[in-house]
Amino acid sequence: MPMEAGEIKRMIVEALPDADVMIEDLRGDGDHYNARVISAAFKGKSRVQQHQIVYQALKGNMGGQLHALALQTSAPPET
Repeated sequence: MPMEAGEIKRMIVEALPDADVMIEDLRGDGDHYNARVISAAFKGKSRVQQHQIVYQALKGNMGGQLHALALQTSAPPET
């Protein structure tokens, strides 16, 4: 059973409360998503580390309920 965009966003925000999260269903099938995640937790982290943080937030659903997730992650701009 595919995951809904709202559930993906909820899981990410639960792990990263300050996150600005945008989820887009790429095919309309609930299996292929694009996610843009901006969080201060990513500051000083490599892109791989940032993606690992998001995957951890999804609690093992990658490759199962969530078939494909294209990730774009970054820390917020410094003010």
